[in-house]
Amino acid sequence: MESVPAGDTAGEGRSGLRQQLTSLAVDVSPLRESREFRLLFIGQGVSFAGSMITYVAIPFQAYELTRSSLVVGLVSLAELVPILLMSFVGGALADAVDRRRMVRITQVSACAIVAVLVVNAALPHPQLWVLFVVVVAAAGVDALERPSLDALVPRIVSREKLTAAAALESLRGNLGQVLGPPIAGILIATVGLPATYGVDVATFLVATVALTLMRAVPPAPDAEGVNLRAALAGLRYAASRQDLLGSYLVDINAMFFGMPMALFPQIASGLGGPAVLGLLYTAPSVGSLLATITSGWTRSVRHHGRAIAFAAACWGIAIVAFGFAPSLWIALPALAAAGAADMISGLFRSTLWNQTIPDTMRGRLAGIEMISYTSGPALGNLEAGVVGSLAGVRASVVSGGILCVVGTAVLGALLPQFWNYRAKR
Repeated sequence: MESVPAGDTAGEGRSGLRQQLTSLAVDVSPLRESREFRLLFIGQGVSFAGSMITYVAIPFQAYELTRSSLVVGLVSLAELVPILLMSFVGGALADAVDRRRMVRITQVSACAIVAVLVVNAALPHPQLWVLFVVVVAAAGVDALERPSLDALVPRIVSREKLTAAAALESLRGNLGQVLGPPIAGILIATVGLPATYGVDVATFLVATVALTLMRAVPPAPDAEGVNLRAALAGLRYAASRQDLLGSYLVDINAMFFGMPMALFPQIASGLGGPAVLGLLYTAPSVGSLLATITSGWTRSVRHHGRAIAFAAACWGIAIVAFGFAPSLWIALPALAAAGAADMISGLFRSTLWNQTIPDTMRGRLAGIEMISYTSGPALGNLEAGVVGSLAGVRASVVSGGILCVVGTAVLGALLPQFWNYRAKR
């Protein structure tokens, strides 16, 4: 038998390791292959980073004006109602008009809304009521935009690249969530609130230019108009598909029982005080980011229903670990693991939606999806606060994680078409 030179063996080992690392790395081919996706990715990346800056600046200004954490909470709660009301309208519009044009109009509207914050912050006596009005208006505009934005991607990316596109969008979002808040803090401390809000205005202008350079994405020739019948048709379609219902309900279950963020301030007081509060908020995003940049393996998974369920259960297990964490250095990895699990679930939910929903219905279903992934965390924080006040923080976190796992198992058993859903090649 002919011997193999040692150098060749080492070279084969390095080649095999390189292939394994490549299979894990995020797939950037949608950026190479689609000019429209590339423009959308850049524009929305810049815009989202600016939005995260304002996301931090508004509660900071609200607290600065009132010295009341309750007011800060009320400012955040003001977002929920316009989202619930306008998501259906946004979904119907996404199926009836040019989606690129719809996103561009909403981006310009959001830019004008943030400009109001610039003016208000520059006044000798900024007004609190302006913050409430801006938050409500911005949430309504976002609810109008999001269905068109979500429904836009399947029109500009090939079907086999939708999972990779979802991973890239998640990477973009996670980078914004990790980097935006620290940048906001630096800007607020150095240049003040008016200039900080001004940065967000500039990012919206960049996004508008990118959208203008994109080609039009007109509605399907047989698209329905914007009316109640069309909206109800979207609801009936969602209700008729057990795999879609499963993807919504599993996520809502996980967020309702396993969302502990309302308890972070109290938990931080036992793990080192206010200095660690920011770390608790950042840790899930770090985990999501790590999951995204190593998401190449997801393209070989076909049982998307089971992948969503397993990831949701892993979220619950990680939340239980967080609840029992005796120190910050155990709590932070547990939250990072939860964030990674949530990201994996999100990737497969997005792929299931984009690969199976007809283009003529995609906008209306995106509106329903928006309600599912925004209402779950909001209601979950309320549930965590109520249980925490009655039974204690640890009991709230741990019981929520356990109920998340149990609820996921029950939903998988009750919805076999969701559990057995397998993507077509």
